[in-house]
Formats: sequence, structure tokens, C-alpha cells
Amino acid sequence: MECQIDVNKAACSCTYESCSRKGKCCESIAYHLKYDELPACVFPPEIEKTYDRSFARFIEVVTEKS
Repeated sequence: MECQIDVNKAACSCTYESCSRKGKCCESIAYHLKYDELPACVFPPEIEKTYDRSFARFIEVVTEKS
């Protein structure tokens, strides 16, 4: 399977503009998991902008929506 970086970039919600993994979903997921985080795309915009991409924050967000 070939990575469609341009298509991915169009939908990428990461606000860190100088990110070298923007549009490279596999690299982004691997990078963030290494630091016990999740990538920007799983967070709503107001949370993503805080750069708190921890599992704990994700659980809070998901729990708040229930």
C-alpha cells in the first residue's frame, strides 16, 4: 500500500506546522506511541491545540462526550 501523503495532509489536523510527519500517518502514529501519546487526528481541535496528546487526555475527551 502506497502512502498518499498529499491526501493525508489535506485532512491532517495537526497544528504543529513544522512537523516532518505531517501526512505520513504511519510515521506519526509510531512516533507518538513511542512517547505514550496519540496523534493529533484523534483529538478535537480545541484539545489538539494544547499539544496534550496523552492517553489520559484522550480518555477525558471520550468520557466527556458520553
